Amino acid sequence: MKIGRYCVNIMLGQSPVKTLPEKISPEAQELHERKKESGELDKFKIREAHQIYRDNHKKKWKRRRWTTLVLINLLFVFSYALDIQVLEGALTASRFLGFHMADLNSALQVVLAFKVVVINLLIGTVTVLIIWLLLGGRAFCSWVCPYHLISEFAEMIHLKLIEKKIIKNHIFNRKARLYLYIIFALLALVTGYTVFETISPTGILSRALIYGPTVALLWVLFLLTVEIFYSRRAWCRYACPIGLTYGFVGIFSPLKINYNVDACHHEGDCRKVCLVPHVLEWTIKGRAPKINVELGPDCTRCGMCVDVCPTDSLSYHFKGLSKKK
Repeated sequence: MKIGRYCVNIMLGQSPVKTLPEKISPEAQELHERKKESGELDKFKIREAHQIYRDNHKKKWKRRRWTTLVLINLLFVFSYALDIQVLEGALTASRFLGFHMADLNSALQVVLAFKVVVINLLIGTVTVLIIWLLLGGRAFCSWVCPYHLISEFAEMIHLKLIEKKIIKNHIFNRKARLYLYIIFALLALVTGYTVFETISPTGILSRALIYGPTVALLWVLFLLTVEIFYSRRAWCRYACPIGLTYGFVGIFSPLKINYNVDACHHEGDCRKVCLVPHVLEWTIKGRAPKINVELGPDCTRCGMCVDVCPTDSLSYHFKGLSKKK
């Protein structure tokens, strides 16, 4: 099976397997063997270096991402509050300087529910599709979605509680997200109502920020409670069809995170901080089929793995513009 198809299957819920999806290149095989022979001698020194890096690294991509996410959502708020008509509407559907924009999953729900495609919806959908095709598909989740930001804070609390052995994390089958994607699509088609939009924490939070809080925020609070006390980032990992929609876009995006196995120490720091650690399976010792491997389309391009890697083995790569190591 080709790497691309294998990564799509991983996004749809297949568990990563130890057997590589295609034959390892001779160069990668030679590198794996060399690392296997020398790995034990350097283990203590490597772990010490990683601890020093953890204590001192500056998380530049995290700061950039949080700043971008906050500014985009505040632009909605100020445009409405000051009536300056720069960015009107909410994340589900909006107009930026008069140009229509429509969230891809919301647009799909509307088309299925009302069985009609209006010109403004088509324009907005194509515009957003082009934007996120260029910017990496699921980058929408980590760089724009307001629920992603507050869920990160919930995750911090969750990890602290686990560290103190107050709670345990519970894992669900990732295929649940695909099943829910199909269910919500069928509900829209059969009922003529955009059912998912009523429970989407992304839409609820976006509208609450702009137009004021509603009782729907209780649903968001419930999701955060589940994520704090029961399952780490449960909504984004196992339920949200928005992430899967943008994941499909990410298959064709030229912007990806590239993994270079050469300098990697395989300590797994990247997988510990990642929202979707299954996309980082190549970083496990002996797994990478090539010297350079692009992460799969379920990657949110959040940059947390880039921030935490002390050897720069993970980096942003725009096909045709940037060079791989």
